[in-house]
Amino acid sequence: MKKKYPRNMLGYGSNPPEVKWPNNSRIAVQFVLNYEEGAENSILHGDKFSEIFLSEIIGAKPIKGRHINMESLYEYGSRVGFWRIHELFKIYNLPLTIFGVGMALERNLEICNEIKKSNYEIASHGWRWIDYQNISKSIEKKHMQKAISSIKKIFGKKPVGWYTGRCSPNTLDLVIENGSFLYCSDTYSDDLPYWEIKKGKKQLMIPYTLDNNDMRFLTNQGFNSGDQFFNYLKDSFDTLYQEGKDKPKMMSIGLHCRIIGKPGRIKSLRKFLDYITSLDKVWICKREEIANYWIKNHNTKN
Repeated sequence: MKKKYPRNMLGYGSNPPEVKWPNNSRIAVQFVLNYEEGAENSILHGDKFSEIFLSEIIGAKPIKGRHINMESLYEYGSRVGFWRIHELFKIYNLPLTIFGVGMALERNLEICNEIKKSNYEIASHGWRWIDYQNISKSIEKKHMQKAISSIKKIFGKKPVGWYTGRCSPNTLDLVIENGSFLYCSDTYSDDLPYWEIKKGKKQLMIPYTLDNNDMRFLTNQGFNSGDQFFNYLKDSFDTLYQEGKDKPKMMSIGLHCRIIGKPGRIKSLRKFLDYITSLDKVWICKREEIANYWIKNHNTKN
């Protein structure tokens, strides 16, 4: 137990920072739309096996050839799902942060143009939508550079946010080494942003979520109806909103084009948008706005 332990189990503990979101909001709500379709595992992309993760085929097995069903389930997200979600956020005039996978973005420039017109934030979700756990640091670094270059080429500027998702023990080191990101979201460890200190350098971390996330429609013991998704989001929001009277927090909501973009699920998201937009002191924002606020007002070590 005397050996230096690399994990931070303490966080803010009993002494969280005094947060004053814009307009004295009780809660900062941030919606992320993951755009991954066309960058998943596929032999067409040079992979050995087909994708097995986050599709309607729960418990899918990898195959060495093309998995046509899997491919078409992902294609639904880019062909239909994105547009349904995008129309909803246009109706409510609400901001989105896009976690965009470089290879996927390059395969659908029509969606990229719509993202630009809509003034959504485009953050990098890596070059490929694959598991980096056992990929070498050198290859992961090359993929990070390709992802940054891809977004700069398409959108005219580098991404200020990074989220690999299926990350490796090297991911945060590479983010810090790169030095160009306002924030990294490869963490789920808090309800507030915090600073990660490594080798004398600090990196702002804006935690993401795997529970307030439509991915649970496609996992074991997950949501099996829109009502479950809505109720879970509402319960999370209500708790944080109540706490926000004295100690404002943030709430992330994770969305995927091929998941919440289905007709039987989108209504639950609409209900949630109706609910939170009916209340005052709610700051619905982009992730980069949270980063800029935190850097300006809490630019110190935990």
